[in-house]
Amino acid sequence: MAVALQYAMNPWTSPRSAESITLGFDSASVCSSSQALFSCRLPSAHGRARLRASRSSDYKTSLGNLAKKGCLRPCAVVASAAASGLEVSKQACLGDITKVDFPILDQEVNGSRLVYLDNAATSQKPIAVLTALKEYYEGYNANVHRGIHALSAKATEEYEMARAKVAKFINATTSREVVFTRNATEAINLVACTWGHSNLRQGDEILLSVAEHHSNLVPWQMVAQRTGAVLKFVDLTKDEVVDAEELKSSLSNKTKLVCVHHVSNTLGSINPVKDIVERAHKYGAKVLVDACQSVPHMVVDVQDLGSDFLVFSSHKMCGPTGVGVLHGKTELLNNMPPFMGGGEMISDVFLEYSTYAKPPSRFEAGTPAIGEAIGLGAAIDYLSGIGMQRIHEYEMELSRYLYDSLSEIPSLRIYGPSYRESARAALCAFNLEAIHPTDLSTFLDQQHGIAVRSGHHCTQPLHRRLGINASARASLYFYNTKEEVDILVSGIKDTISFFSPFN
Repeated sequence: MAVALQYAMNPWTSPRSAESITLGFDSASVCSSSQALFSCRLPSAHGRARLRASRSSDYKTSLGNLAKKGCLRPCAVVASAAASGLEVSKQACLGDITKVDFPILDQEVNGSRLVYLDNAATSQKPIAVLTALKEYYEGYNANVHRGIHALSAKATEEYEMARAKVAKFINATTSREVVFTRNATEAINLVACTWGHSNLRQGDEILLSVAEHHSNLVPWQMVAQRTGAVLKFVDLTKDEVVDAEELKSSLSNKTKLVCVHHVSNTLGSINPVKDIVERAHKYGAKVLVDACQSVPHMVVDVQDLGSDFLVFSSHKMCGPTGVGVLHGKTELLNNMPPFMGGGEMISDVFLEYSTYAKPPSRFEAGTPAIGEAIGLGAAIDYLSGIGMQRIHEYEMELSRYLYDSLSEIPSLRIYGPSYRESARAALCAFNLEAIHPTDLSTFLDQQHGIAVRSGHHCTQPLHRRLGINASARASLYFYNTKEEVDILVSGIKDTISFFSPFN
C-alpha cells in the first residue's frame, strides 16, 4: 500500500464566498468517491470545477498548480493502493500545511532553498492578504468617509470592517477603541504626545524595563525631557528575564505609567502582563503594553489583560507594512487631545478654532492607509481561520525544538531564559565564540539561503546589559518547520567549520 499526501479545503485562502469541490479519480479508477484523497476550496467566482485523470501522477501535477495558487493545502498523510507516485513519510505539521499559502517562501536564495527565520522583524504575507490588496486597488480604490459614491462607500465599509475585525481579534469592548496608525512606533508616540504631555508632571515616574524595544523607550525619554517626569528601569534576573518582583516593588504613588513588552524580541521571554497590570492599577498607574511579539503568536485578550494601552503592528502578523494598531480604553481616548491636525480628525473648523471628532477619528488625521488596513483585516481572517491557540501551541513546540537544537552547539550562547525557568517565544538571540553575528548571518545567507537577523534588534540598552554589542537572532512563525531548524543548525556548524582556521 503506497503512502500519499492528502489535501484538504483551505478555509483561510478565501474566507468569504467559496465553494468546495472534490478532486476524485475518474470512473475508470479503482478509487471510489468515498476514498477520494483530494479536495480544495475555490472562490465561487471561478465556478465549480472537476479534474479528471487516469493516473495519480496527473493529479500530482494538477494539485501542485492549485497549491501554488493558494487554493489547496496539504493536511495529512494517508495510505491508499491507488496513490502510487505520491510518496511522503510523515504527518504534515502546521508549517507544511500553511507554507503553500506564502508564495515568497517558494524560491531559492543564493542557490539554496529559502529558509526564512527573521519573523520577529517582519512576517511574510499569504495569498489571501495579497489578494485583498489587489482587489482593493483594482476594484474599489477610493478615499474613505468623505464620499457617497459607490467606490467610496465600498472602501469605507471594508476599512471599518477591518477595524471591527481587529477589535474582535483582541477582544476590545468596541471597535471605537481601535486606532489605526502607521505602525506600533507611531502608536506609542501617539500616547506619549497626547496622554503623556497632558498627564505627566515634574517628578512623576515612568517605569520601564532595561529590555524594552527602542520604540517603547525613546518616546518616553522625549516626554520626560519635556515634562520633568523621571524614568525608572527594572533590571533582569540571573535567568535573563525582566525581574517581575523588582518591578512590583518599584511601584509607588509616584508611578503614573508602566511601559512593558509582552514578549521580548531579543530574550524570547514572556512577561506576566496581567499581574503587572493588576499591581500597577493598585497605585493608580496606567499600563502600556508593547504586544508586537505577542499578538501575532498567541491569543491576546485586552479585557483579560486589563491594559490601558496596547500596541502592535500589522506587518508582524501576516499583514501589510504601513499600518499599526493602538488599543486604548474608551475613557482614556475620549480625554486625550489630538495627535495631529488636519482633515478627518475634526468635527467643525472655523477660521479661529476647530472642534474635534470623537475617537478613533480624532487620532486618524488625513487619508489613512486604507488598503493596508483592509489587508490587515484579511490577515486576521487568515490567522483566525487557522486558530491562534493552534498557532501558539505549534510555535511552543517549535520554540522548544529551536532552543534545544541550538543548545547542543558547544560554542553557542543563547540569551534569555532556558526552558527550566520559563516558557519562551519561538525565537533565540545568540552568539558564537570568535564569530561576529554579522559574519554568521552573511555566511548563512550566502551559503545556505537562511535568513536570520544580526545586530542589536533595537535593544541597545539590553545588549549593553548583557555585555555584548550585537547578536544573531532566529525567529520562527507558524509556517516554519523543525526541518528548517535542522537546516539552521547545519548551517551554523558549517559556519563554525569555515571560520575555525582563522580563529
